[in-house]
Amino acid sequence: MSTVGRTVRMFLVDGSPSGIVTAEIMNWTGHALLAPRSEIGRIRKRPESQKTGIYFLLGEVATSSEKRSVYIGESDDVGRRIEQHAASKEEDFFERFCIFTSKDANLTKAHARYLENRLSSISGESGRSILLNSNTPPSGSLPESDIADMEFFISQIELVLPVLGYDFLKGRPSAIVAKPTLEDFLVDNSGIKNSGANTANDITQLRLVDPKTGVDATALMSGGEYLVLRDSYARANAMDSLARHLSGYNALRNSLIGDGSLVPHPSRRDILIFTRDVAFRSPSAASAIILGRSDNGRFSWKIGDTGETLAQYQSRKIAEAAE
Repeated sequence: MSTVGRTVRMFLVDGSPSGIVTAEIMNWTGHALLAPRSEIGRIRKRPESQKTGIYFLLGEVATSSEKRSVYIGESDDVGRRIEQHAASKEEDFFERFCIFTSKDANLTKAHARYLENRLSSISGESGRSILLNSNTPPSGSLPESDIADMEFFISQIELVLPVLGYDFLKGRPSAIVAKPTLEDFLVDNSGIKNSGANTANDITQLRLVDPKTGVDATALMSGGEYLVLRDSYARANAMDSLARHLSGYNALRNSLIGDGSLVPHPSRRDILIFTRDVAFRSPSAASAIILGRSDNGRFSWKIGDTGETLAQYQSRKIAEAAE
């Protein structure tokens, strides 16, 4: 099944990506506005901030794998509600906020409550953020046709947010195959064995196995992201080369241990286990965290259905595209 392209129109109100940004999708009545906390006063004067809508208060993160603090809310006057949040000393966590409203003014209070309920659930299930909502708000009662409209509205929010730089609603890719065995990734006299894994659409399953240390990790490569899956194994003791790495992989590893994403194996002192899916921006970042040392992930990760290294796979794909 082919992927249908979409046009997302972004406008830098201040001529800067760090200022006020608006986003729209062709043939969608929704409107997104992203702004830094310091611009709340200006936002209050904009007409879209005075409408009924949904909003996200967004905390900052130091690394791509750190969980972002997020609060999801709704209001008949989203700008005023965000201003109230900013005035509260207990809500100093957010540095930016994002508002979603409707250009045709057909978004009602009942719609907004439904959106808040569903988006809170989606964010909680994705495991990519620290959701600060104390409880999941009731969804209320909507007619069947309105529910369908709001589910479409949600699908557009899920499309726009990553374009704006926020992927905390993103779930695990759906095409996940059975985990191959260790033997499938070992080389014998006849070459590299086939694991039986496969790819679907733009999702490719990767495997990193190190028999010497007992490391055994599975990841999904999709859209330039490397998602190490829950229950993957990592080395417990990091080597000095990781601490010397200029990209701060040792700090990232310690952060994942500190927030409970990596915990000790119940019966093996030399192994840590991933308790959640963790996304990395590069294969080397993922493999360095897993192996506990500086590493070139393009040669450590192997492709499920061919047994190639990631480097071999990417080179082959480039050659095939050039034919």
